[in-house]
Amino acid sequence: MINWIYGFVLLLLFVLENIYFKIAKRYNILDIPNARSSHHAITLRGGGVIFYLGVLVYGLIFDFFAPWFLCGLTLVALVSFIDDMHPLSAKIRLLVQTFSLLLLLLQLGVHEVSCGYVVETLFFVVVALFFGLAILNIYNFMDGINGITGGYSLVAMLALWGIDAWILPIAPTGFIPVIILSLFVFNFYNFRSRAKCFSGDVGAISMAFIILFLLGNFIIPTGHVSVLIFLAVYGIDGVLTIIHRILLKENIGQPHRKHLYQLLANEGKFPHLSVSLIYMGVQAIVNVGYLLVLVYAPERTLMYFMIALVVLLVVYLPLRRKFYALRG
Repeated sequence: MINWIYGFVLLLLFVLENIYFKIAKRYNILDIPNARSSHHAITLRGGGVIFYLGVLVYGLIFDFFAPWFLCGLTLVALVSFIDDMHPLSAKIRLLVQTFSLLLLLLQLGVHEVSCGYVVETLFFVVVALFFGLAILNIYNFMDGINGITGGYSLVAMLALWGIDAWILPIAPTGFIPVIILSLFVFNFYNFRSRAKCFSGDVGAISMAFIILFLLGNFIIPTGHVSVLIFLAVYGIDGVLTIIHRILLKENIGQPHRKHLYQLLANEGKFPHLSVSLIYMGVQAIVNVGYLLVLVYAPERTLMYFMIALVVLLVVYLPLRRKFYALRG
């Protein structure tokens, strides 16, 4: 029976995605190439709305749960979708993202974890907001070539599904599989040499918010902050590129082509899908290693986290230097 339900969900998600395509064409929700783009054809934007619709489909077919999470997700998805159509002020986006993350923290029960210690609670909330905002926006910054958002998110979601199945339930039964199905639908139209649609801010931000919810459901009861290694490849490229741009005295909120994946695709002339597969493959190897350590030696997860970061940095920095030099 459950297989039939998932089959119906997959079909429904395909129908919803194609309905969105018609709406996007009707209202010209398009990504038009410019000097900072890594693509050359006008493409439908906002196809990643299917991730948010996947959450709604799960609620309608299975059961709605985590109301504060759903409210926060709805807010960031709505504002991001509006931003895809008509660019909004960065202050408005950050304000909505911050409020949505506060709702997420409320859903995760941060106020209960603190046991009434106000100072500790405030400190935890501030730190969580900082990292939450960083992850949301870096995830969005990393959405720039065909296949990278859908492919990388699929790798992250499969790893979280592994945790949910083998270590600790972090979501209601069926929730992660439905999100994975929404990723399959999106990748069907995006993981191509010439994509039919792009994720848009609505897709990247919504997916990052969903991942934060699942990570939080694991971190709070276990204390394993090291699970953030599931986002290490994006994190290293995103953070070091931001630092580089700050040193260059650039506005980090403006579009650019300085991420390693952009350098590989533009200066290195690697096919988009090849670059996406590289990011997926490296992160998948890191994730499998972490899951094995988590199962057989959970006391060494932090050590694995540190070693993995060092190895990734040792590989990343020379590659970035090499391909950035090609910019002339």
